Amino acid sequence: MKLSEIKSKLNQLETIAFQLPNGTLVPSHFHVTEVGKISKHFIDCGGTVRQEEVANFQLWEANDYDHRLHPEKLLNIIELSEKVLSIGDLEIEVEYQSDTIGKYNLDYDGKHFLLTSKQTACLAQDACGIPEEKPRVKLSELQNSSSSCSPGSGCC
Repeated sequence: MKLSEIKSKLNQLETIAFQLPNGTLVPSHFHVTEVGKISKHFIDCGGTVRQEEVANFQLWEANDYDHRLHPEKLLNIIELSEKVLSIGDLEIEVEYQSDTIGKYNLDYDGKHFLLTSKQTACLAQDACGIPEEKPRVKLSELQNSSSSCSPGSGCC
């Protein structure tokens, strides 16, 4: 989800809820403690120089049960961050504390903002020798195929 998308959705909401990949909700007394721009400049294992930028939200919860973050307040924080930090319409990455700081992509299901799992990947598979995955074939499909051999057919 990009910044423009969350801003559009926040304009239509009365409350904000974030849902973790396991289906549980982030406690409603969470705070967005940071909105920022993260730039990553790196070399992949194939030697290609790459750059990435994301808008970053950090969610945090404390024992402050009396204050809730309302959509208009988060919208104001986002707009101030865009102006002060020169953040463009970037994809959003969300940090949230679990056993360690988890990083999530952001989506929306019409009711909740969804923290979706991120995965690592090799960006240079062709350069570092990772073989392509072989297609999986079901034995039942081979037996029903017209090219399969049957006993006594003379194909073997």
